[in-house]
Amino acid sequence: MRGSLAYLERVRNETGVRVTVTHLVARAVALAIRQYPQLNGIVSRGRVMLRDTVDVFLQVATEGGSDLSGIKVSRADEKSVVEIARECEARVERLRQRRDRQVERTKSMLDRIPVRFLGPMMRAIAYLIYDRDLDLTRFGIVKDEFGSVMVTNVGTFGLSQAHAPLVPFSRTPVVLLVGEIQEKPVAEAGRVVIRPMMAIGVTFDHRFMDGYQGGAMAQLFRAYLEDPARFEEPTSLELASATPSPRS
Repeated sequence: MRGSLAYLERVRNETGVRVTVTHLVARAVALAIRQYPQLNGIVSRGRVMLRDTVDVFLQVATEGGSDLSGIKVSRADEKSVVEIARECEARVERLRQRRDRQVERTKSMLDRIPVRFLGPMMRAIAYLIYDRDLDLTRFGIVKDEFGSVMVTNVGTFGLSQAHAPLVPFSRTPVVLLVGEIQEKPVAEAGRVVIRPMMAIGVTFDHRFMDGYQGGAMAQLFRAYLEDPARFEEPTSLELASATPSPRS
């Protein structure tokens, strides 16, 4: 993670935006899914159907970590990591202040459902949305709210590595858990050196891809995290675009 950490420090200094490792992971996995779109799908009525956009769902801990919520970044493959960070910062602040109307509406609806009925209710909602293609927004339920991939940073809880099961009602075929960056000994050019390392726990639906596609995606994902600047627009261009040009 040396390249990522150096890039984060530079981008924060140049833009003033608090870009984090989670944003880098979101951007990296979005680019990998764009390159290998067969993973970007849902299973509906026994058939695999591909999504039109690459959307990343980022889980957010609120209330000191006792409450998990989240935001979906639409078309994450078309946004720079700085744009993703800016969008997340604004929306996370609304979540923590309970000012996100859609999220609060959904939570209010789920809080009224008895626990023993919650599982069947979620499965029924998934069936109506994905298999029957019904619009339930008037009930506070957004279609495909979890997008192409879920990303959770467990490193903020001091965990170096973790795995999570797929969430069936979300119809999201891949879940990524970001571990804490830790200094570890690694072999480099025949020598043992200390490097900042990070583990990513990945769970995916085997119906969408096999080991070959998974390995190819992992190589692209790893290449991005080792040198994000190769894949991102120079931050100086973002600064220039945000600055009004002088009149001729």
